[in-house]
Formats: sequence, structure tokens, C-alpha cells
Amino acid sequence: MLSKRHSDILKILETEGTVTISALARQLGVSLETVRRDVKPLSETGAVMRVHGAVGLAGQVGEAPFQKRMRENAAAKQAIAKAVAASIRDGESVMFDTGTTTSYVARELMGHRRLTVVTNSSDIARTLATVNGNRVYMAGGELRSDSGAAFGKSALDFIARFTVHHAVISAGAVDASGVMDYALEESEFARLVLSRGERRVVVTDHTKFGRRGLINVAGFNGIGEIVTDRPPAPDIAAALDAGGAILTLAG
Repeated sequence: MLSKRHSDILKILETEGTVTISALARQLGVSLETVRRDVKPLSETGAVMRVHGAVGLAGQVGEAPFQKRMRENAAAKQAIAKAVAASIRDGESVMFDTGTTTSYVARELMGHRRLTVVTNSSDIARTLATVNGNRVYMAGGELRSDSGAAFGKSALDFIARFTVHHAVISAGAVDASGVMDYALEESEFARLVLSRGERRVVVTDHTKFGRRGLINVAGFNGIGEIVTDRPPAPDIAAALDAGGAILTLAG
């Protein structure tokens, strides 16, 4: 029989992935020895795995960084994805950059039919290919080990050939100056994706608001809409309005 603390441990691991014993003790407000004692039956049943002073859910220890990020703010990302998917009709074309929120959008589109999808994300391509009469075009090049996505000149040249109904990108950071990211290649790709869409959509959960990224992707006058789960701070909301971008709250 699982105690409440056993359930709490499992919930923490579902949200955060692999967690050290000391971090679990701090979050639960108990001693290291108590956590070790609670973890023991969970590891004996195979529910969790112990590794180097830490513990993680079985099957998730050693997983790729992208899969870990998929679990962060999952409920918010799913709500955003449902809102975006509801605005896309069967038979339309969609271009995606790589990101956990755009991957959630792809999952919500699995019930749509005859979509044309253009992306550099192997996760999105795998999700939507071979189902419901979809056509999926994936940009080529070397796949990055952290995200399974292709970047570089060949990927940019490939997507530049397309014009789509919906261009959907994720965001690494959003402040009053616009949408930003932290990697040059990802920023270049996202910027080009936006230019190929009749509708230009940024999907991001509220945790990205107020962050300052390294590289500019687009000002608010360069996007059409931001779909998120909570309202941004007043300065960002005002800048969105001034730039003519629509703010859509999911949920």
C-alpha cells in the first residue's frame, strides 16, 4: 500500500524527472533517511530507479533532454495546444519549428485529416506522418542530439520553398521587446518559419514571459498572435497591443 508520501514522491518525479535524495528531502520536509526508507519499496517494486544519489521514474532515467522538457508545465502546454489545434481546419497547411509546445500542438492535431505539415522536428514529423491522409515534409540535415531536429542552411533552404496557412513557433523568452531565443540556429529557423505563414502564431507558456533571450526572433509587429495560458505582465500586454498582435488565452 502506498502512503501519501510515496504518492508525493511519485508526483514530484513525474513533474521534475530525476531528483536527488537531498532535494526530495527538502521538498517533503523530512530527513534524508526518511526519504531513503520511503524510496526503498518503490525501487523494489520497479516503480522508480536509484542512480548516483538520485531517484527517477523507471523508464525515464537517462532520457533525452527534450523528453524531460516535455514534462515541464505539461498541463499548460496541452491547453495551449488544444486552443491552436481548434483553430486549424482539415486540409490546411502548417509549418512548425522545434519545441515542446509545438510538439504538443502536433499531438492535438492527430484527429485532423489531410494536413500538409512542414517541420524540422523529427518528433512532430513522426507524430503526424502516415495518419489520416497527412502529407509531412521534413527539413533535412544533421539531427541535433538534444531535440532530434535539423538546423543549418539545408533546413532553411528547404522550408523557404513553402508557403503555408499557419506558421507556428515556440519561444524561449518573451519580454516587451518581442520574442527571443537562446540559440542562433533555432532563432534563424523560427524567424524564417514566421515569414512563410499567412497566419503567424507564437505558442508559449507563461513561464517564458519576462525572460530576456540572447537572440531576437521577432518583434510583436512581426507576429500575428501569441497563444499562452496566463496573461503577461502589463508592459508586455501593452507592447503586444501596440504591435498589433493578438493575445489568446487558452483554457
